[in-house]
Amino acid sequence: MSAHPTYFSPYDETYWASVAEGATRIQKCSECATLRYPAAACCPKCLGVEADWVPIRGRGTVLSWTTLHRQYLPAYPAPSTIVVVRLEEGPIMISNIAEADRKFLKIGVPVEMTYFDHPDGYRLSRFVISG
Repeated sequence: MSAHPTYFSPYDETYWASVAEGATRIQKCSECATLRYPAAACCPKCLGVEADWVPIRGRGTVLSWTTLHRQYLPAYPAPSTIVVVRLEEGPIMISNIAEADRKFLKIGVPVEMTYFDHPDGYRLSRFVISG
């Protein structure tokens, strides 16, 4: 299992390494403490360039979702559902949701992050509805 997909940016290698470990971390601005996802060269709030990588709990609430009824990539058979989640820590993350949970989706439903091994050989996070 590789640490990350081959298409990571120069700023998010630490993110993909943390996902591979099953303990996601995101950037926290060293100047104003703003949490940011996705990783970036500078803080969107204060433009500071220094950041620490801090763990997140992986819990949040659903803001929106869409279900693709057409298969676009071999590793994602249709239907495939993508969710937009506001993490408890504040940032918004886009990911998949376990297909078994698709029928229970609604705005505001609590979710938590889990991990799975992608058929292309790396680990990804996805959300499941938390009880």
